[in-house]
Amino acid sequence: MRWPPRVKDALGSLSARLLGAFLVPTLLFLALTGTAVYALARAILEDELGSSLSALAAATAAQVNGERMLTLEPGDDVTETRTWRNLVRQLTDVRDASGLRRVFLVDTAGRVRVDVGGGLPVGAEAPELARDRLELSRVFAGQRAASQVLFQGSDGLLYKTGYAPVRREGQVVGAVAVEGSAAFFGPLARLSRSFAAASVGALGVLALVALVTARGLARPLRRLMDSALRIGRGDLTTPVPPEPTREIGVLARELEVMRGALESRDRQLKLMLAGVAHEVRNPLGGISLFSGLLAEDLAAGALQDAGGHVTRIQHEAAYLQRIVEDFLAFAREQPVSRAPVAALALLREASDLLAADATARQVEVVVVADAAMLEADGSLLTAAVVNLVKNAVQASAPGGLVQVTGRDAGPHYRIQVRDGGAGIPEAERERVFEPFFTTREKGTGLGLPLSRKIARAHGGELRLLSTPEGTTFELTLPLGPQAPRPVDGRATEPSPGK
Repeated sequence: MRWPPRVKDALGSLSARLLGAFLVPTLLFLALTGTAVYALARAILEDELGSSLSALAAATAAQVNGERMLTLEPGDDVTETRTWRNLVRQLTDVRDASGLRRVFLVDTAGRVRVDVGGGLPVGAEAPELARDRLELSRVFAGQRAASQVLFQGSDGLLYKTGYAPVRREGQVVGAVAVEGSAAFFGPLARLSRSFAAASVGALGVLALVALVTARGLARPLRRLMDSALRIGRGDLTTPVPPEPTREIGVLARELEVMRGALESRDRQLKLMLAGVAHEVRNPLGGISLFSGLLAEDLAAGALQDAGGHVTRIQHEAAYLQRIVEDFLAFAREQPVSRAPVAALALLREASDLLAADATARQVEVVVVADAAMLEADGSLLTAAVVNLVKNAVQASAPGGLVQVTGRDAGPHYRIQVRDGGAGIPEAERERVFEPFFTTREKGTGLGLPLSRKIARAHGGELRLLSTPEGTTFELTLPLGPQAPRPVDGRATEPSPGK
């Protein structure tokens, strides 16, 4: 069956599902429980009624004289013989005293001898006996019994029959049958109706609870849905409101973290685009300028200046390539391939890579480090240290000293790169890790952000320790499995940069 969209949405809503989850199992439980209790109560009451009627029949049979019963012949009820009157009076007293509907005597052939309340004449066959042939066979065998089924009387009520044998000199010669009303069906029916009414009331209460619960859950979920839709439409500035419910609150917090991460990434992307436009403009302008001058010189035949123009074009192209590589390195999510890395060897390699720059600026780089093993990506970590040492060399005056130290500090390894420059102004210290922030004329401002990104990818951190006498950047990394150390545990190596 195809439902209309509006009906389909309503059936698929949280309220409808909670309502179904509450009501359907409860309805099944109440229906099964009610049916089982009703059937059990009816069976118990029927058995109790049958036992009572058969006991009453046995008590009556004990008072009946079997010899006198057999002397009754057809027509005795018409002439009202003395024997017939005495038996009728005896059975009537039993019927009235016990509140029975009918009491009658039959012989082993199934012919009526006395019928009080049924109106059958003496000698007639009782049709009711055909219904209870199995029970009568037990009675004529000397046991008492009760009919297994209820039957409906002419008054519309249900009745049950109890039987007991009538004896003469120890031999069964007939049976007493007593019919009693199953009056318990009245209270049982009322109990069943009361149970049904209580079940309907309970279902109503559960439906109300389900609706209230569904609305209580739907409101915060709807707010989260609205927040998710806003994020999906590109609104990354509106925060996700917190929720008091623990589980939904965790979801809201995680969604807010995701929104913040997307907002940060979007902001970085915009900064990157602006930085690309700004940084690329200058080298492209230089390339355009010197390529134009080169074309003019070639046209005029002034070849003596052509080599200088080509050199400047190549320089600007190399700078442009470095800008692109820095942007790609910062934007790319580089996987960390961890392996054991010797900290001392890593610091030496980073300082060696900058030996030429340090020599050109007449700066000495000294490495003093504890021997330790790091679980890290050697190439990425080397790039991060190179950025720190490069900044320190560029910040140092000619004849300055850059100190690279490594210390084993318990579960972490701390690398410090210290220069002897003028330090970073306090107003700029909070921004040094912002992408594209730089105080140099030529610089992308991505070196420190990239180094911090690499540090955090390794489970570490990069922070600034700045003083008026110089600047120190501290890179903290978790230690890996340790190899045996030298006795002093430390090595010192000056750079050939001075």
